Amino acid sequence: MRRASPVPEPLAELLFRWIDSRDNLSTATIHASRWLFPGRRAGQPLHPDVLAVLLNDLGIPTTAGRTAAIRQHVLETPAPVVAEALSYHRGDHGQTGLRSRRHLEPIRL
Repeated sequence: MRRASPVPEPLAELLFRWIDSRDNLSTATIHASRWLFPGRRAGQPLHPDVLAVLLNDLGIPTTAGRTAAIRQHVLETPAPVVAEALSYHRGDHGQTGLRSRRHLEPIRL
């Protein structure tokens, strides 16, 4: 039976095998967890730092991937949204020490 997946093959097959063979669901609090990587607390996912350690132990570096994902997200986000998230405002340039208008142009990575 084919199951629906939000990711393409061959990754989907790997994820379904992982879901079917998870060995950390033996306790009653997380037995029916909906998380792909369930944490120790009921209804909570595995903490990202714990997942990073597990991946690093397998030889999969996580820092570069995380940095690349954040960079791509910033590139796809409108410049005003990024500026707001970073607390850059046109009216603040005198208070933050920005000396020229070039600091207020859209962020380009």
